[in-house]
Amino acid sequence: MFRRFSINYVLLSIVLDLFMTAFALRVAVFLRPNLPPLPFLVEIPRTNLLDTQPSHYLIVAFLWVFVFLLSSVYDPKRNYRVVDEFQTVSLSIGFAALLYAGLLYLGFRDFSRWLLVTFVVVNWVFLLGWRTIARLIWRWQGNGHEHRRAIIVGAGQVGQQVSEMLQTHASTGLEFVGYLDETSSEHDIGGLPVIGRVSDVRQIVETHDIDDVIVAMPQQAYREMGKLVWALQDMPVQIRVVPDYFSLALYRATAEDYGGVPMINLRDPALNNVQRLVKRFVDVAVSGTCLLFLSPLMLATAIAIRLDSNGPILLTQQRVGENGRIFGMYKFRSMVPDADKLLHTVSKVDEEGNRIFKFKNDPRITSIGRWIRRFSIDETPQLFNVFKGDMSLVGPRPELPWLVQDYEPWQLKRFAVPQGITGWWQVNGRSDKPMHLNTEDDIYYVQNYSLWMDIYILLKTPWVVLRGKGAY
Repeated sequence: MFRRFSINYVLLSIVLDLFMTAFALRVAVFLRPNLPPLPFLVEIPRTNLLDTQPSHYLIVAFLWVFVFLLSSVYDPKRNYRVVDEFQTVSLSIGFAALLYAGLLYLGFRDFSRWLLVTFVVVNWVFLLGWRTIARLIWRWQGNGHEHRRAIIVGAGQVGQQVSEMLQTHASTGLEFVGYLDETSSEHDIGGLPVIGRVSDVRQIVETHDIDDVIVAMPQQAYREMGKLVWALQDMPVQIRVVPDYFSLALYRATAEDYGGVPMINLRDPALNNVQRLVKRFVDVAVSGTCLLFLSPLMLATAIAIRLDSNGPILLTQQRVGENGRIFGMYKFRSMVPDADKLLHTVSKVDEEGNRIFKFKNDPRITSIGRWIRRFSIDETPQLFNVFKGDMSLVGPRPELPWLVQDYEPWQLKRFAVPQGITGWWQVNGRSDKPMHLNTEDDIYYVQNYSLWMDIYILLKTPWVVLRGKGAY
C-alpha cells in the first residue's frame, strides 16, 4: 500500500513530518533547561511560550510541511537517490528555520534562541531518521516499488540508452523484457534480446504481460508511431515516448505543458529551484563579506598596477555565461595594453587540434601582473560579478566568445550551470591542463553537482591559490 512512488506514501510522509516536527519542538522544550548557555549569548529566563500557547506546535508543523511542498521534498522522482533526498530535506529545514526565526522576531520575541537552535537540530535528526528507516524497510522487504515489465520499441541508439537506464534502475522494480524493432537483423543487441517486430506489439504485450511500452524510435520512423499508439489504445499499458531530440539538449531535456500543448525543453537547467536558491544565497553572503575584507588588498593592487604600467586598472571582458548569455567580466589588468591584439602571436594548436592559449612566460604579462596572477588577485573584482548575479562563486570558468565558437557540441554542456570564479578544474590542475581537459572537468561538475561539492571546492581553493601551482 505504501510504496515510495505512490500517493499513499506521499500522504504518509506529510503526516509523519507534521507529527515529527511538533514532537521535535516538544523534545527541544524538554531538553532546553538541561543545556548549557548558548555561546556568546546571554539569555534571560522568560515565560515559556509553548506552555501558554499549545497551538504554536501546529503552526510550526504546518510551516515545515508548507516549505517542504514548495521545495518538492515529496516528489519521489526528484529525490530518488538518498543523497538527493537528504540534501533537499536538509536545505528545506534550513529555509523553514529562517522563516520561523523571522516569525518569532516579528511576533514572539520572548522565544529562547537556544531553544530554536535545539529544535532545528532535533527536527533534522527526526526527519532524516524516519526517512532512513523507511528506505531500509523498502530495501529489506524488496517491495518499495511496484514490479513493472517494460519493452522498448526501437533498438537504435536512443533505445539502447533507455535500456541502460532501465537496467541501472532495476532496483526500483523495472524489468526490461526486450526490444521491438523492424530493421535490426540481430537477435541480441548488446546481450539484450530483440523479441519481435513493431507490428507484433499487441501480441507481445499480451504474451509477456507487459506494463510499460517505451517508444524510442528514430525520427524517420515517427509516422509509424501513430499506428503503434492506436494499436494499444484498448490495452492496460502505459505508453511513454522518448523523442529522438535528446542528443540536441544542452544538458538535459524535459517535457513541459503550456496550456495543454506538450513541449520539449532542450535547455533545462542543471540546477533545480532549491539548489539555485541556496547557491544564490551563498553567493551573495560570501561575495559581500569577501568584498568588505578584501577591499584594502584590492585598493593596493589598483595602485600597484597604475605605478607599474600605463593603461586601465580594471578590464571588462566579454565572456559567455550560463546558457550562452554574454556578460562583462571584471578583472585587474595583468597584461600590457592592447594584449588582445597580440593574441595571435601566442595562441597555439596542439597535435590533436586543441587550442592552447595559456602558457608560462607569456610575454604580454607585466611584472606586477605575473605576481597577481600567481595568487589569483587579478580575479578578485569578479566578486562584483557574483554579487550582481552574472556569475557564481563556484562553477565552470566563463569562456571567451571566440573560443566557444570552436567548441565541439559536447563541450557546450558546461554552460548548463552558472559560471564561477573557482571550480572543479581550478582545484585540480588550474592552467596546467589544456582547455579541452578543463571542459571535461567542468562537465563532471555539472553532472555531479551538489551543495557539498561547492563547499569542498570553496574550502580547497585558498590552499590551491596559496600554492600558486598552475597559475599563469
